[in-house]
Amino acid sequence: MRKFVSNRLYVIFSFLFVWHALYGVDAKIEVKKDVESRTRIAIVDASPKSAKTIFDLLRADLKISGHFLPAEGYLTGEYESKLIPPSLKATEYLLRFRFVRKDGVTLAVRLQRSGDGTIVLEKRYRVNKDAKYPFLAHRAVSDINDALGYESVAWLNRYVLFARYAAPGKSDIVLADYSFRYKKPLIRGGLNLFPIWADDAQNKIYYSAFCTLVPTLYRFDIHTGAREVVARSQGMIICSDVDTAHGKILLTKAPNGQPDIYEADSNGASQRRLTRYGGIDVGGKYDGAGGIVFVSDRLGHPGIYRKALAGSAVLPLVTQGKNNNGVDAHKGKIVYVRREGRGAFNIYLKNLTNGRTLPLSAVGDNRFCRFSHDGNVVMFVKRKGRAMSVHYVNLQSKSYLSFPLRGDRIQSISW
Repeated sequence: MRKFVSNRLYVIFSFLFVWHALYGVDAKIEVKKDVESRTRIAIVDASPKSAKTIFDLLRADLKISGHFLPAEGYLTGEYESKLIPPSLKATEYLLRFRFVRKDGVTLAVRLQRSGDGTIVLEKRYRVNKDAKYPFLAHRAVSDINDALGYESVAWLNRYVLFARYAAPGKSDIVLADYSFRYKKPLIRGGLNLFPIWADDAQNKIYYSAFCTLVPTLYRFDIHTGAREVVARSQGMIICSDVDTAHGKILLTKAPNGQPDIYEADSNGASQRRLTRYGGIDVGGKYDGAGGIVFVSDRLGHPGIYRKALAGSAVLPLVTQGKNNNGVDAHKGKIVYVRREGRGAFNIYLKNLTNGRTLPLSAVGDNRFCRFSHDGNVVMFVKRKGRAMSVHYVNLQSKSYLSFPLRGDRIQSISW
């Protein structure tokens, strides 16, 4: 299948978030919510052996939730104790936890009011596979958040799906938690790219295989391993978005050399061409308002455009920047990538109702922007030299968090 490696398709894939030469320095943007509006909480490790990894993960989850201000410093103590150390009286709550690795992993948590030691929540979590320990912390913080009546942060419990390059002409599709401390390869062997969740429950995925005679879109069950062909197309075929409410998917296909965007039923049937342009139209996303946003080179460089599903008019959404090569959408908002100088790409949030634009990254090379399932958090990936890290911005609280990716050469992400 030699068409795939043509120069033309290399250009297409550069529009679809393959890394260019990278420059710039890492930086954190100041997006902190007024600390007085967040609940002060201290965490105490009461495990038989030090469990600093879980301590750090609980603290990170509490921070990025946007509802808590975790105390500084690594604290240890007794799990059963109802005594509150005088130094912690200034906090509103005390979270004691006990983490044990034995025939799997167990996490017990006890949330107390710092004022009088009253137990507000006590729960125990367990998984049989040691590697899945991060999900225990995520579930605990999600439950603590709910117990105190805050807006749900169930997104903490969701899987992240990504493709990573393994060797020339080969890539893996991998399942992870949002911190990327849990990683499980789902599909190995060949060039398998652009995975995306096929359902809200995160049971099935779509992905594109470019190791077959004709590029093929598959649907894959992550639990059973069952795989079915959804569609095939010469040149390329990629599923870029899924509308689970209406059973529709958006495809990028290039049967005649140049890519356009199509809409199809979730099983690949009833395909309808949405764009008709002699250049490059790729990466369509449903905007939640009866239209799609996508990347196109209609003005001679990658830009962000919109069109109604029922109409033919195509309008530019972003007028700043000469290389806006990635976009995601959620209910009237988009996040997109904008080039700003040699090797510098930053992430911007735009409200499609009022046109307001807000930067979410400061400097460096930032790509792969994605909304959380509820639209409250934005993920993106930063590269500095050979190191990659995943970053999160809570759009409501302006809380900010990052985790190292430890060498993964990411090709695409779905959340």
